[in-house]
Amino acid sequence: MFLEAIHHRANDQYLYAKDAETIHIMLETKANDIKKVELIYADPYHFQGNQWQYSQREMYKSGSTSLLDYWKITVEPEFRRLRYGFRCIDINDNEIIYTEKGFFNRVPTDINSYFCFPYIHAVDLFKEPEWVKDTVWYQIFPDRFANGDSTINPESTLPWGSEEPSQTNIFGGDFQGIIDHLDYLVELGINGIYMTPIFKAYSNHKYDTIDYFEIDPQFGDKETFRKLIKECHDRGIKVMLDAVFNHSGYYFEPFQDVIKNQESSPFKDWFHIWNYPIKTEGYPNYDAFGFVASMPKLNTANQKVKEYLLDVGKYWVEEFDIDGWRLDVANEVDHTFWREFRKAVKEIKKDVYILGEIWHDAIKWLQGDQFDAVMNYPFTKSAVDYFATQKMDSTEFMDSITKVLHMYPQNVNEVSFNLLGSHDTARVLTMANNNKERLKLLFLFQFSFIGSPCIYYGDEIGMDGGGDPGCRKCMVWNEEEQDKEMFEFVRTLIQLRRDVPAFGNLSNFQFIKAEGNVVIYSKMKGNQELHFIINNSHLQTNITLEHLSNCTVKDIFSNEVEKLDNKAILKLNAFGYKCFQKI
Repeated sequence: MFLEAIHHRANDQYLYAKDAETIHIMLETKANDIKKVELIYADPYHFQGNQWQYSQREMYKSGSTSLLDYWKITVEPEFRRLRYGFRCIDINDNEIIYTEKGFFNRVPTDINSYFCFPYIHAVDLFKEPEWVKDTVWYQIFPDRFANGDSTINPESTLPWGSEEPSQTNIFGGDFQGIIDHLDYLVELGINGIYMTPIFKAYSNHKYDTIDYFEIDPQFGDKETFRKLIKECHDRGIKVMLDAVFNHSGYYFEPFQDVIKNQESSPFKDWFHIWNYPIKTEGYPNYDAFGFVASMPKLNTANQKVKEYLLDVGKYWVEEFDIDGWRLDVANEVDHTFWREFRKAVKEIKKDVYILGEIWHDAIKWLQGDQFDAVMNYPFTKSAVDYFATQKMDSTEFMDSITKVLHMYPQNVNEVSFNLLGSHDTARVLTMANNNKERLKLLFLFQFSFIGSPCIYYGDEIGMDGGGDPGCRKCMVWNEEEQDKEMFEFVRTLIQLRRDVPAFGNLSNFQFIKAEGNVVIYSKMKGNQELHFIINNSHLQTNITLEHLSNCTVKDIFSNEVEKLDNKAILKLNAFGYKCFQKI
């Protein structure tokens, strides 16, 4: 038994309250080392004489990688408090008791040896917005989606799609253009829009804010924006805006004052300036986003900066009824600010969605006091590396996705923002070497996974493009140039996600097999059981479905019913897929 691989901590994803009555517990062990784990648990005050009256329950293996096995259990303590440990039995029937104080050969009698969940406090619970669990997002880069009002075009506006996108060109996309195409999004099945920044800024991407309280005039005015929100809400579509609180733009008025007045500026402490005079060309002498001089970092510990930005967060929720904030470069802003930000906006609208842009393990921001979720880039990288670029084999893919599923608590996973591509990445079709069959497999996995999926505008009709700025082409509205088959495929996946409980978000996901270029995973919800079989290869292949031998199944894509024999050998075409429902 590899004791050094047995791991648990009484916090984070290992121990948390799912709700006011339920506690989730997870243990890690070395892969294929432990055959059975039992939870030893009871109320810390439940004694008869000197004997602690504990119970034992078997945990289930929720997933495995080549290195680790994960074990989980759900407990509903009668008095909302718990002491607990683990009985681990290896493949040779050796047994060990694991507690906070270490390893024992028998169950310890000292209650202080055990892990502790002191009490479930309702006020401390992670309260995720329920509506996000059923939301399918659509990301819009406003300048490139649709030009609906040419009268507000900046002078430099180019004819729609007349040139390849660059770092500076403008094509006139605006709010009216989005309004004009809302029914297109409804037809696709979208019920959430995420827009990159809309506030007054110098660039075409608007991540260099000039005024956080004003809309950039190239998109429209506040009256048109209010109309957009109403039109979306009337169609059941939520709206999330993008906030850049880590840094401002070069032309942000307080920064311009510092440039003008240097050390005498009343705004000098709004930024992190190293010395004077400040240098705004080349390598700056102040903190910035990266080393981009035109994006000076804001000092969110400064009380006046904090009050200004908190007012921004409240203003757009209170005045325009937006439904979410996506927070740019969120990991570089202090935790104290984010705690105050959450409190401020949730007091106005308790189910507003707070989404952080963090590309790495974000558990520190997901304790229920800062963000509801983060952009799930670990999911993105695994899916793209396996299905699109095929840099990853099936076992590596299964390992990486299993790790993703066990990084965070379940209620965090259920509202995680699962994207394939964005304005920051190459188009997924381009990453898939323009192979649309690979793109279909990407979409299939994304929409059958746990979390809230997001489509980058145009991916559903087969748009391509390299990294920034190539991924920011004008949306293709000429139907003859759209991939209608891809659109219908994505629309079908969205519909299945809504109509078939086990296909959707709130179901149990688990890998069954990774063999050759094939992955098999199951999803279960109540009595409904789905089995996904995906051939990530340009070659036809045969795969044995031992777990479905002698079962009757229905393919939910074709509705064909078949009885598998005891061998249960399935032939899959190149880049083929099946979703079998046991009946």
